[in-house]
Formats: sequence, C-alpha cells, structure tokens
Amino acid sequence: MKKILTYIFFLVILGLVVIAVVLLTAKASPLTGDVPNDSALVQRGAYLAVAGDCVACHSTAKGQPFAGGLKMPIPMLGNIYSSNITPDPKTGIGNWTLAEFDRALRYGVGKDGKRLYPAMPYASYAKITDDDAKALYAYFKYGVPAVNQAIPKSTIPWPFSIRWPVQFWNVLFAPTKSYEVKTNQSPEWNRGAYLVQGLAHCGTCHTPRGLFMQEKAMDETGHDFLTGSILAGWDAPNITGDTNAGVGGWTHPQLTQYLQTGNVPNIAQAGGPMGEAVEHSFSKLSDADIAAIATYIHSVPAVGDGSTRPRYAWGIANKDDVALRGVALKVVSDPASIYLGACASCHQANGLGTLDHYYPSLVHNTTVGASNPNNLIQIILHGLQRKTNTQDDIGMPAFKNDLSDAQVASLTNYLTKQFGNPNAKQATEKDVKKLRSLE
Repeated sequence: MKKILTYIFFLVILGLVVIAVVLLTAKASPLTGDVPNDSALVQRGAYLAVAGDCVACHSTAKGQPFAGGLKMPIPMLGNIYSSNITPDPKTGIGNWTLAEFDRALRYGVGKDGKRLYPAMPYASYAKITDDDAKALYAYFKYGVPAVNQAIPKSTIPWPFSIRWPVQFWNVLFAPTKSYEVKTNQSPEWNRGAYLVQGLAHCGTCHTPRGLFMQEKAMDETGHDFLTGSILAGWDAPNITGDTNAGVGGWTHPQLTQYLQTGNVPNIAQAGGPMGEAVEHSFSKLSDADIAAIATYIHSVPAVGDGSTRPRYAWGIANKDDVALRGVALKVVSDPASIYLGACASCHQANGLGTLDHYYPSLVHNTTVGASNPNNLIQIILHGLQRKTNTQDDIGMPAFKNDLSDAQVASLTNYLTKQFGNPNAKQATEKDVKKLRSLE
C-alpha cells in the first residue's frame, strides 16, 4: 500500500511539474490593441500572405480561399484539417484579437489556448516581425471575405490527440525571436534570409527532420539546413550551394526564373508542392524579393551527398521508335511501348521535348536525373498543372487511372535509364503503390 501511495504521489508531483513547465514556457504575444482598416496595411498584408503561401494549406481544391478544411495526414495516427482563417465570427477568426492571431501565427497557440500541431509552420513564422504580423492580421480581418465553414474534426485518437505535450516540442525546437538582421550582410541578403527562413518557410520541405519531426536546422548556421527531405512522398531536394547535390551550379538568373515560372529549360520544371508554391506564391512576388531569395539561397553553405554531377547533367537523347516500327505494341508490359503510346507525342521519341520548351526535355532534367525516382513516379501518377503570371498554363495529364502500379514502375525505370540517371534507384511496384496511397 505504501508503494502504491508513493507511486501516486510521484505521478501527482510529475503532473504538477509538467503543468508548471507548460504554463511558464507558454509564449505571450508582444502585440496588443487592434489595427486599423487601412488600405495600405491591408494591401501589404495581402502581399505577405502570398509570400507565406497561406492559401495552399488553408484552402481545398474546390473550396473558398482561406476557408480551411484541407486534409493533412499524420503518419500512423490519423488526419488533421487546416483551420478556417477567414473573418467569419463563428467558424473563422472573426472574433480573434490581434494578440490571439499573433500567438497562433508565431507561437502555435490557438484562441482556446490549445497548442497547434507543427503542421502549421509557426516555427518558421516565428521569424516574422511585429509589423508584418500586424499587416497579416489586418488583411485577414478586413481584406478577406468571411466564409462560414466548419472544419472536420481531427481523426487522431486519444491519447495522441492531447495537445499540451506539444509545448515541450515548442520549448525544444521552436524559435521565439523575430529575424535579426546580420549587419555584416547586404540588405538584399537579409531580405532573402528573412523570407526563406520565415514567411516562405522553405526549410519546412527542404530541411531533413529529426527524431521528433523537428527541422534539424532553422538557418544557414546549421549543417542540415536546406539539404533535402522527403515529405508526403515528394523528394524536396538539396538546395544548398553545393554544385552537384544542390543548386550551386545554377546561375542567379536561372534560379530566379525557376522561382517565377517553375521552368528552366534543360534544367528543371516545378511540379507537386513546389509547382503549387511557384503558382500561388513565388510567381506573385516582386522581382526584388525573388532576387533576394536567390541571393540568400546561393549563399547557404554547400553540403554534398557524394553526387558526381548535378541531377540536370544526366541523360542523352535516345530513340526506340525505329526499332519498334512494324512491331506490335505491347502496352501492357513493354515500357518502351508505354512511352511511345503515352509520352512521346509531347516529349518526342528522343525525349528532347519541343523546340519552344513548352513540352520539356526529359534529357538534362532534374526529375529524370534524380537518384530517387519518387518525384518522377508522382508526376506520372498525378500529372502537373501550373499557372503563373509570366507564361501560358502548363499541364501534363495524370496516368494514375490508366497505368497499373507495375506499369508506372516499369515506365519510371525506362525513363531514368533511357533519358536520365542510369544509376537511379529502381522503382518497384511496391513503391508506386505506397505513393499512390498518399493521395
């Protein structure tokens, strides 16, 4: 009996300590009062919301902008759904004060005091300045139409749905200070660093995660910053200054062109989450901000991975159509036949695409030249749709309903061998099935 009482006493003390730590470390917003319905402030907030790509997570494909409801699978646990951040007083943030909005934005605490899951990149948004936080609040309060839309409840079961332990994660891994200007760097470099580390939250995808799903580094002083990661089945590549593993071989104009259009002929085309970021965010930023982002990214210390050449340096033009003339197509099993039947009409039999680059070359292409075939599989399955302000709409059909897992794997391996990196990891039917299940 004495042992049981001792055990209970120990648990009570531990619980009180936990509660004390959570309460004492909960960050309070430094912002107070309200912000005026000022057109210039609202317009600035609108631009910052674009820089933060808020619409990507807080909207669904057929829903209203910022009305939330986007499903976000948490591996092995269930699904959470993005919140409604329109100024609707019942289902959105219409009744939120500036301080409450700021606590959610930069510190991951909702109006009801519950901790937000780090799927909301508040660890990056912590870098946002007070003035920019106010401008964002002004935009979402006065510049966004209110949408009454309730959000589905999380399907994460108890006890994993308990939120207060997230505060321990915050204490260990989430910054609490706004970006601090480095006086030894240029204004352009500092602007780029502010955007990449903060609003654009590039590290959310491009920085590898640790044991507790934290980003291993939050800025260029950390060795792992922007060295690449796998997220939701997409390979977000190394974008450090390394010539082979990263973007060190890209010129400044090439990197800015990629961010603004998602297309640099004979180097790369943006698809998947990066295509969405280009469409909704980067393509709408000012030339000065894009140039600043490119300047900062090129300065991130190079981290190699043993690659002997850049991904875009792989590949030569090859043709199988002559050998297959007069031969009955075996679309069910033969990858060359699948390519000629499904892909060659746009990318040409030799893989070089069209002269105007509207249909890109598969030769000297980062997706086909990657050692990891995930992105190539994803593009074959889901296709590509990208719209920007500077070029025609770009589209590629999805083949998920036309090709089996075995056919997609076979076609992927054919493409990497025929036009890209012959040393790439071989795709398997199991790989395709897993990626298809992430829809």
